[in-house]
Amino acid sequence: MRTLRERRDALRDEIVAGTRAAVDRQHALGKRTARERLALLLDEGSFVEIDMYRRHQAHGLGMERRRPHTDGVVTGSGTIHGRRVFVYAQDFTIFGGSLGEAHAVKIQKVMDLAVSTGSPFIGINDSGGARIQEGVMSLNGYGGIFQRNVQASGVIPQISVVLGPCAGGAAYSTALADFTFMVRDAAQLYLTGPDVVEAVSGQRVTHDELGGAQVHGTRSGIATFVHDDEETCLEDVRYLVSMLPANNLELPPRGPSRDAASDLRPRLAEIVPVEPNKPYDMRQVLAEVVDDGEFMELHEGWAGNVICALARIDGEVVGVVANQPLVLAGVLDVAASQKAARFVRFCDAFSIPLVTLVDVPGFLPGTDQEYAGIIRHGAKLLYAYCEATVPRVQVILRKAYGGAYIVMDSRSIGTDLSLAWPTNEIAVMGAEGAVNVIHRRELASAADPAALRAELVAEYSRQLVHPHYAAERGLVDDVIDPAHTRSALARGLAMLRDKRRPAVQRKHGNVPL
Repeated sequence: MRTLRERRDALRDEIVAGTRAAVDRQHALGKRTARERLALLLDEGSFVEIDMYRRHQAHGLGMERRRPHTDGVVTGSGTIHGRRVFVYAQDFTIFGGSLGEAHAVKIQKVMDLAVSTGSPFIGINDSGGARIQEGVMSLNGYGGIFQRNVQASGVIPQISVVLGPCAGGAAYSTALADFTFMVRDAAQLYLTGPDVVEAVSGQRVTHDELGGAQVHGTRSGIATFVHDDEETCLEDVRYLVSMLPANNLELPPRGPSRDAASDLRPRLAEIVPVEPNKPYDMRQVLAEVVDDGEFMELHEGWAGNVICALARIDGEVVGVVANQPLVLAGVLDVAASQKAARFVRFCDAFSIPLVTLVDVPGFLPGTDQEYAGIIRHGAKLLYAYCEATVPRVQVILRKAYGGAYIVMDSRSIGTDLSLAWPTNEIAVMGAEGAVNVIHRRELASAADPAALRAELVAEYSRQLVHPHYAAERGLVDDVIDPAHTRSALARGLAMLRDKRRPAVQRKHGNVPL
């Protein structure tokens, strides 16, 4: 037995150490090894490896002569802040992290365990793609992973971390995850590489230009979070996990109460100008409303006209959707609608209450938006809110015009509690625009059009856009002092904590994808 133990320990040490030359090459690229990354991600000493001794069974093309243990992926389970997670980390030092049959089966096994135990699932991607030597079995392996991604969607949180190349079929698993982290100058995510692009289109493009972190963080919207290095990236993964429930049957982890119900924030009235067309940074509002001014913003570099963030209010995790007047005046467009819709659906799937901060002049007009399908994409956000069963609180700070008012979780589509500041303007459109439409003939024939317009705008505002107009009709539950916003949200969320709404009996709806 002593001899057997010695042999086993020697083999384990050899597997863990890896090939020195390959490890050095990985470090020379500025990248950590799979095991080093797991050590950063997981609580110290918590990792339990599964399938360490797995080797591929492929033959031909010289594969039978090289059969390293782990087959290029480290899989298992550990804890983050004491909470169970299941993980895999692709090992670029073995076959370039490429996916073959055994590699795929290892990932599928930990995915199945994550679902069966109700634990978050985290994948660290660093792979050259499908293992060409194994042919269709590699593609079959990807298919099994994708099928599990879909089955796990809405059941457990799925997090994809891209710390190197993630090409071809592997990109789909990342797209199916709830959150995607990427690191600048290291992560590359695309379906077809630069060589194929040049061969087909004649366009020359670098790996970073085609699928780098900056591209997916600002243009495609695939990257939820973009970081400068692996350490801060994996630290943020840990922070994100601390905000999420383990699965759809649990509530998000609560923090200590902060007496938010009696917390007044007079600075809010200073941050937001009374003038409806004057910009301000909605992030400053958010920092005043949430605990300790801390929030985790998703897709910070993409569709900046809407903010989506996870935060806590009086210790309770909430999802915040807010218009951002600093970017495109806070209008809704194609990208903003997609961004907010997916976030709303995630929060609803995992019992995270929704807080919607509204200051929206409408949808972005123009042929570009119409041709790009703003109607369909705006309907995604509308569908997401209408379908959501979690507690929902809306706060209207200033403007709420037209269809955008309806879409931003209005009373008519099911918000549970609608609050408004005295600066609110809820209307089909702004007073000036309304007057130009209603009184265009009178204005055209007036001796002094400017004076008449000012008089008509004032009259329209007195009749239809005064702060209590919507409240008098039951579309706003209370008109609150801006300083009371944090306390009103805390009381409202506490009131709605036990909300229950039975699901409609149907197979599923048809989201306007």
